[in-house]
Amino acid sequence: MRNYKHIEVRPIAGALGAEIGGVDMARDLDAEVVSEVRQALLDHLVIFLREQKATPLQQLAFAKKFGEPIEYPQLKGLPESQFITPVVKLEHERNNFGGIWHSDTTYLPTPPMGSMLLAREIPPYGGDTMFANQYLAYEELSDGLKQTLDGLIGVSSSAKADVSKTREDALKQAGDRATPKVLEAEHPLVRTHPETGRKALYTSVAHTAHIKGWTETESLALLEFLWAHQVKPEFTCRFSWRVGSLAFWDNRCAMHNPINDYHGFRRIMHRITLAGDKPR
Repeated sequence: MRNYKHIEVRPIAGALGAEIGGVDMARDLDAEVVSEVRQALLDHLVIFLREQKATPLQQLAFAKKFGEPIEYPQLKGLPESQFITPVVKLEHERNNFGGIWHSDTTYLPTPPMGSMLLAREIPPYGGDTMFANQYLAYEELSDGLKQTLDGLIGVSSSAKADVSKTREDALKQAGDRATPKVLEAEHPLVRTHPETGRKALYTSVAHTAHIKGWTETESLALLEFLWAHQVKPEFTCRFSWRVGSLAFWDNRCAMHNPINDYHGFRRIMHRITLAGDKPR
């Protein structure tokens, strides 16, 4: 296990995920602390900070230490900053935003490197988020299937029915501030992480519509196998939120799924998305 000098790193599961101690994102952090937080992200794929009391603009300043914030393509941000997207489920709503396994916005030509989610108001129970390690998902495939996947391109769409349903209530909340539109992009089903050099599966039931050059029917047999395989319990961790909890995950090698099990309660989160590179 890596020896960190300026922060505490406590893994929460065998596959991925670690809680980080010794970091207050409301304060100006030393370069050594920022460097170790980023290393922890690369080592554990998703990291968690507890008991953060940062304002929205302090959250934004913290995010900027790790990348370039970008706007979410279908919802508008807070009045304080267009880069902070409120992720809200109200008491009367049944759909939670993004409540399906996915990596964020793979239907963009250049998907995000990472995302930061800060809990502002949470239900008395429920509302956990699950994460899945896509390095492990790829590494556990047979050599034959790895060869089959080499060079295959997935066509991602923002309009797949299951994920579109998870946006219905959020788009209603946004009203005129929403910009619903169909977005599509092509990315390899296996990508190489630009910082670690490791290969990871890069497909999801939420966004991958079909394999380039294949029909949807032909694609489904392979894709449905991958979608089931990549979220096996041994590849996952589960995070229980508290007010002031922050999750920071690497979209290039991890997927996530917010669990929709808190009907009748309000949940308010603030999300910041960081620009990434074109998957290769």
